[in-house]
Amino acid sequence: MRKPRQLKEADLRIQIEKLLSKNPKTRFNIPQICRKINVANPPGAVKQCILKLVAEDKVSQMSEDRFRWKSMEARKVRRQSGPEEEILYTGTVDMTRSGAAYITGSESVEDIYVHGRNLKGAMHKDVVTVAVKLSYRGRRPEGSVVSIDKRALTRLIGHIRIFKNYAILTPDNSRIFPEVLVLHDDTLDCNDNDRVVVEITSWGKGQNKAIWGKVIKVLEEVSEIEMNMQSILFSNGFDPEFSQEAMEEAEIMDGTVTEQEAKKRRDFRQVLTFTIDPLTARDFDDAISVEHLDDGLLEIGVHIADVTHFLKEGTILDKEALRRSTSVYLVDRVCPMLPEKLSNDLCSLNPNEDRFTFSAVFVFDRDLNIVKEWFGKTMIHSDRRFTYEEAQERLESGTGDHAETLIMLNKIAHHLRSQRYKEGSISFESEEVQFVLDENGQPLGMQVKERKDAHMLIEDFMLLANKRVATFIAKKSVPEIPFVYRVHDLPNPDKLADFAAFASELGFRFRMDTAAQIGDSFNRLATEIEANPVLKLLEPLAIRTMSKAVYSTENIGHYGLGFEYYTHFTSPIRRYSDVLVHRILYKNLTEIYREDKAKLEQMAKHISDQEKKASESERESVKYFQTLYISRYVGQTFDGIISGIIEKGIFVQLTESKVEGLVSFSSMGDMYVVSESRLKAKSRISGDELTIGKKVRVRIVEADPETRRTDMELVDDNQK
Repeated sequence: MRKPRQLKEADLRIQIEKLLSKNPKTRFNIPQICRKINVANPPGAVKQCILKLVAEDKVSQMSEDRFRWKSMEARKVRRQSGPEEEILYTGTVDMTRSGAAYITGSESVEDIYVHGRNLKGAMHKDVVTVAVKLSYRGRRPEGSVVSIDKRALTRLIGHIRIFKNYAILTPDNSRIFPEVLVLHDDTLDCNDNDRVVVEITSWGKGQNKAIWGKVIKVLEEVSEIEMNMQSILFSNGFDPEFSQEAMEEAEIMDGTVTEQEAKKRRDFRQVLTFTIDPLTARDFDDAISVEHLDDGLLEIGVHIADVTHFLKEGTILDKEALRRSTSVYLVDRVCPMLPEKLSNDLCSLNPNEDRFTFSAVFVFDRDLNIVKEWFGKTMIHSDRRFTYEEAQERLESGTGDHAETLIMLNKIAHHLRSQRYKEGSISFESEEVQFVLDENGQPLGMQVKERKDAHMLIEDFMLLANKRVATFIAKKSVPEIPFVYRVHDLPNPDKLADFAAFASELGFRFRMDTAAQIGDSFNRLATEIEANPVLKLLEPLAIRTMSKAVYSTENIGHYGLGFEYYTHFTSPIRRYSDVLVHRILYKNLTEIYREDKAKLEQMAKHISDQEKKASESERESVKYFQTLYISRYVGQTFDGIISGIIEKGIFVQLTESKVEGLVSFSSMGDMYVVSESRLKAKSRISGDELTIGKKVRVRIVEADPETRRTDMELVDDNQK
């Protein structure tokens, strides 16, 4: 990379204008701008130059440290409505039980409250534009929906009633989702009270206009759990079943290893190879091979299921895989991206079977430096399938088959991890809840998944492969080869400032003058948490300040990992992004091949959207099972910590089960003022403060699995 240069103000201005005008939909902060235009000018000087462009109405200042080119469309963002000026924000509707909503994910620092009468017919998860008065008074921004930009729901599941003139679908979760009218010709000849899937055909207009749809599938009556899991998938746009045409394409696929195909590939079948996966895994999409070379060199292969050998571009199955874009992992099931014939059979790297793979192979010297790398199609024969528990037992005991090899791989993984942290990688990770279910699928309990060396060993080699594939493509040619990068922006500066202020109250100094300081502060916090449990309260808050990683053809690097180039190459069975990466990489191994960048960006955005929907489905599934579990304990008391604060009350997360519920301020018999940061609430009567992370004792008042809501009340110490 060229050495950053110092520019005169006039030249600096030109470079900033070029960057922002070429990326009109992108919001940049100062460090990103400096990095993109490769300048050594002080950040303060760069900011002053940008502020002049803001004053000239060429650039929009989206927040204290976020700037975007002010195109003609963007200049219409502000409008006059009567005597008060308003500003428009775009975000996602998060409905409440009362019928009101919060607009989340917008450029506003806080979530925007919208009263039910101002939703203009917007539904749960819709993308909307809201108008907020710049002079709003009160403790939260409040707005009105101006337009519904994207409907989230396309299908609903529920029971249908047949009437004289039409039929009505009542959704499974009728407290959030709307009724849908269906013409008799569109009922698929279903019977009264059948459980069906309806596709919405018309949303109508305004607040009280009817929504129309058509029946596309009649379902069997199922258990409450089954009903809720199906409803979660369908309402988020995921069909548990594949189309008949896609299944027919999958069924005729042949995984026979022919000599002709084997000759096209580098043969690793005689090299020690194994997989390490969860005990319950049924599809194995990555394997590791190890071979000692001359002069103390060590060759490690990261072998990935060659999905594109079977999944041909443009087929019905390929189009369906793109539409899904990802597998969805609910508590008790998987809704796969590919049919089982591929995911669990032809593509799965099962032990003791020859398999087609696409590999990233690295040669390490005695000092664990990478001295050579190779990418290409391969053949492997997995010698052993390890569970994480089996691999961990060998790492800890030093005994058992392949223990020596695993210990050596773990040493290299630790080295790769250490390098990553030195280069700015951040070590925070959110906790993942694991359920224990009985034979009927009922939750018996839950625990936080423990991550040990065996888990991180595999992760570190996957990160290496993803990083090096992205770097290979990025540096192969000028002009660029359009590619799908996994990018991660810097944290939101406003959220970060709130977090830093709260952290200081707990005695932790969070430095945030530069991107490097921010990363260093996060890692210092992760280290100090081990010695000071009080700081553990900051961990979930730190994660919330982070931007969300997405797929894009515009590479801005991956801030959280500290990588300049990063992609997803290692899980094509469950992520369509990796399928695209395999195709582009393969075509560029022997020549220069360029996809249409605009088309690729459109696919990247769709995959990011699907990933978001899948994450929401998974969260809903966890919330359902948590609420189902805690519903058995209504009236009982538990220890917890305050995990969130809103205008209505505090959220409390139970210490052991991680169930989260709401304690309303009204149930406390007191009035509280919530701080702008939403990190604390202060009583107007007693002056007592409730802060994020404070330990409390609560009683379970109500738990409703259908709405995923748990209501709690605080318990005095002497009432335990």
